[in-house]
Amino acid sequence: MIPQPTLEQMREELRVSEEFLARYNRPGPRYTSYPTAPVWNDAFGPADLETVHVEADAAKTPVSLYMHLPFCESLCLFCACNVIIQRDKRVSIPYFDVLKKEISRVGEAVARQREVVQFHWGGGTPTYSTPAQLEDLFGYTRERFAFSPDAEIGIEVDPRVTSREHLETLRRLGFNRLSMGIQDFHEPVQRAINRIQPYEMTRDLIQAARDLGFDSINVDLIYGLPYQTAETFAHTVDQINGLAPDRIALFSYAHVPWLKKQQGSFAAHLPEGMQKFEIFRAGLLKFVEAGYLYIGMDHFAKPGDELATAQAKRTLHRNFQGYTTKAGADLYGMGVTAISGFRNAYAQNFRELAAWEKAVGERGIATMRGYHLSTDNRSQRNSRYVARPDFYPQSGDALRSLPRTATVKRQAALLENALSRGFRSTYNRDRCRNFWSDLRLRSQKVGAKCLASGSVCAAGRHDPIGSGKRLSF
Repeated sequence: MIPQPTLEQMREELRVSEEFLARYNRPGPRYTSYPTAPVWNDAFGPADLETVHVEADAAKTPVSLYMHLPFCESLCLFCACNVIIQRDKRVSIPYFDVLKKEISRVGEAVARQREVVQFHWGGGTPTYSTPAQLEDLFGYTRERFAFSPDAEIGIEVDPRVTSREHLETLRRLGFNRLSMGIQDFHEPVQRAINRIQPYEMTRDLIQAARDLGFDSINVDLIYGLPYQTAETFAHTVDQINGLAPDRIALFSYAHVPWLKKQQGSFAAHLPEGMQKFEIFRAGLLKFVEAGYLYIGMDHFAKPGDELATAQAKRTLHRNFQGYTTKAGADLYGMGVTAISGFRNAYAQNFRELAAWEKAVGERGIATMRGYHLSTDNRSQRNSRYVARPDFYPQSGDALRSLPRTATVKRQAALLENALSRGFRSTYNRDRCRNFWSDLRLRSQKVGAKCLASGSVCAAGRHDPIGSGKRLSF
């Protein structure tokens, strides 16, 4: 079991210098896969994915399904997701027709003996579609896959367009998890990002979901948005704590105006550097003070939540849907731009709607690019969570899978780099010592220095970690 730091220890540890920010506040790829998406290549095509499907079915691993439903009524100016803005909701009908073809093709590659343990609709805004349309799509899916009796069945909802009828339909179909975007309740922020979502609207939707018996409710917040300050964001966090969701995601705003031109509209009003870090720090400390546990890079959970239990037992896993307890499941992504993740490969569908539709019509799948993982890639993927004894624990199986030579030596070299940069922790001495003691058993002559002020946290491949300090704030 992994002990949690006290609030006072976290207050002290979450202090960084201007020099620290100047050195490490750099943009980087999303930390949802290893290798990260920018190194994937378009030489990986549909035939490669079909081969991976055969290998996965032979391995009889559990199944995770993700479907991307890209439509939204209006554009949130901060958003960098793959979305299609359309007020005429009849566009769902032809999209779902093509998606069903992809569902059928993927279903043929998955034996009925392999149970679906995790299912998620993301977007976009899945509740953009009518309850009847969603019921039809889910029924079509259930006919082609075998769902586990205790499967996690989740959906992203937007409180601005989600009705009581939506919730009632979803709950009747077996959905047990909701995730909703909030970002910030401060009105100037909402106006700047074109997302007016009053606190009362969100409160009422959460209460309705609880009344209907949804097992878990997650809310998403973003720090670094225009007009945010540590003080105003702290007020939003107080309101979130009052709503008491089961899980919270606190994401860093990604400013990419060369990809999403609408973000340029508020570029002059973004908090940067230390100001942005203080917003992050204010949110983190308030959530911990309210009793939430800090899970990984960007999540919080109540102490009794499955994520908190998995973290304590070192069985936490991360995939393209975030942190999960379903380690070992193969992820089949369907819909425009959807990503699949397997033991030996990643694959992504075409981002453009017309290209995706054409590919599905011709072959049933729409692979645009992907990546074959080497043995070393898999070891690195496993170890990148293991090597963080503070907030980033991974399973003991992953630790045991580390090779005795190259991979562990690279981890040690990264640790030495962290040492030279001054990454120190005053409260995690025992955890770091135990972690590196385990590594020594697996690779002789590889270890870590333990300083008088405390041990040094392990460094990740892209973001040297010290008590929650991140590469890009």
